[in-house]
Amino acid sequence: MRKSIRYLVPLMIMLMAVMLSGCGDQYLVLDPKGPIGESQKDLIWITVWLCAIILVPVLILTAYIIWRYRDKKGNKAGYQPNWEHSTKLETIWWAIPIIIIAILATVTIKYTYDLEPSKPLESAKEPITIEATSLDWKWLFTYPDEGISTVNYVQIPEDTPIRFRVTADQAMNSFWIPQLGGQIYAMSGMAMTLYLQADELGTYFGSGANFTGEQFAKMTFDVKATSDADYKSWVESVKSSAPALTEEGFEQLKQPGSSDQQFFSAFPKGLFDQVVTQYVGENGAKAPHSGEKSGPIHDAEGGHDTNSPTNSSSSSELSSMTGMEASAHTAQE
Repeated sequence: MRKSIRYLVPLMIMLMAVMLSGCGDQYLVLDPKGPIGESQKDLIWITVWLCAIILVPVLILTAYIIWRYRDKKGNKAGYQPNWEHSTKLETIWWAIPIIIIAILATVTIKYTYDLEPSKPLESAKEPITIEATSLDWKWLFTYPDEGISTVNYVQIPEDTPIRFRVTADQAMNSFWIPQLGGQIYAMSGMAMTLYLQADELGTYFGSGANFTGEQFAKMTFDVKATSDADYKSWVESVKSSAPALTEEGFEQLKQPGSSDQQFFSAFPKGLFDQVVTQYVGENGAKAPHSGEKSGPIHDAEGGHDTNSPTNSSSSSELSSMTGMEASAHTAQE
């Protein structure tokens, strides 16, 4: 009976692993559709193989030693109570991990600098700017150059760099499109920059990857990569058929709750910058309450001005926002 249990337990563990592997239809991170995702996949596999050089032999030797030197009748294993050191073995099992760690460190440093999220992608095409704002519990996307806005939906042209500017209205979140690239934090009072690109036509899964409360699981969105012609046609369709997003509409959109996909033909000018600087009052002082409107902010990276009907801006507000954006870094998975 004990012998049967000994063989049955490993089989049950293997069966559980196989069954749990069916929880997802594919491994999105390992099926990249853009240059950033492709580079990150390469880094994952390099790390896996380097670690496997250490882990696999250790696990095999552990199992062998337990089996070989188990206590049983007629055990013929050599008994050497005075053996305690081997220079050759010590050199081998210390040198190999040190070499692998050095290689892994070199590779990681190189990829970390190459994949700096705010680093523009090399392309003959001009990047398209999309501003992503995390709300409770939905994503608002504004296209400053096209003048349109969407909720829980992004459409982009293929083979074109996309410059995402990411922030949060309240709770901290994490913006993630697994097949295009790694996560980047969305934080209130900060504008993070992330460059991504889709090299293939298709619809990709996006989500808020940081727990933000009750309906966090519904903070997903679709990213549709189309041809340039289809993208321009979609923009014109939204402009001609969708309603405009007003200040009042945005305040209503900010209220906690999930949302279906929505489309808007226009949005208040400078809306994204207004969200970023909502905690900054006059002369850079702290705003008296969250959500207070800021004055005009000029985007140093070539964006638009923010106009507010109630307040005027100061140079300190600009330096505060620009500095925060320039120092933003990603949260790679």
